[in-house]
Amino acid sequence: MSPAEEKRKEEESVNEAAALAPKLIYEVIRREGDEEMARPKRSLVWSGIAAGVMISLSVLGEAIFRTYLPDTGARYLIENVGYSLGFLAVIMGRMQLFTENTITTVLPVMVERTWSIVFRMLRLWCIVLGANVIGAFAAAALIVFTPAIAPEILSSVIDLSHHATGMGASTGFWRAIPAGVIVALIVWMLPQADSAKFFLILIFTWLIAAGDFTHIVAGSVEMAALILLGDLTAYGAVFGFFLPVLAGNIIGGTIIFTLMAWGQVRDELPDP
Repeated sequence: MSPAEEKRKEEESVNEAAALAPKLIYEVIRREGDEEMARPKRSLVWSGIAAGVMISLSVLGEAIFRTYLPDTGARYLIENVGYSLGFLAVIMGRMQLFTENTITTVLPVMVERTWSIVFRMLRLWCIVLGANVIGAFAAAALIVFTPAIAPEILSSVIDLSHHATGMGASTGFWRAIPAGVIVALIVWMLPQADSAKFFLILIFTWLIAAGDFTHIVAGSVEMAALILLGDLTAYGAVFGFFLPVLAGNIIGGTIIFTLMAWGQVRDELPDP
């Protein structure tokens, strides 16, 4: 091998090993956002419903750990590993999860800044959030109305659901902000995670549960279960849980994290 070829191969190895610059991460996520907003409505709906159904694995995973682990001081930290299961299925399965879109679809808006792209973003938000909630209610109906879930696990699901939806609107709102930031952070880190994606999602979604933060889609499964059982009124669900948590997740994922991401790369991006 000639010295020139050897130098070229060394340069390629360095480039492959180097971490992505922030502006490149921004561009990767921005392009993903453009692709998501260009997808057909039917594809978004079905992907969103699938995500709403599969996120129920977070509730079931946590409930299973709570049911069968001995009641010790460490149980809380261990049972919250189960909360990561739904997020692993949804994110690695490339399904449409609303809280991911609070950064993915906002970055194109920051670049283009037209009413047309704002409308496209809001359209996608409404479709995905509505589909997520439909999927969450479908999963909750399976949990509540069929013998698919063992009675002792159902009891743990109900306990977890009362805790998640019963902390009050103000507390739910403030605890939703860190959850929104964490999910946006996961999206930001995924482009350079490679084989570590599994552990990245596992650790940071565990942090959401262990920190007792609130997530609108996973929480919608718990909310739906209590509504179907008659333990929660529609008014209490919407104004005491859903809207405050939704607002907190949007603020955390969009206003806080996305603006920070935009701030560190705006001077390195070409003018729109």
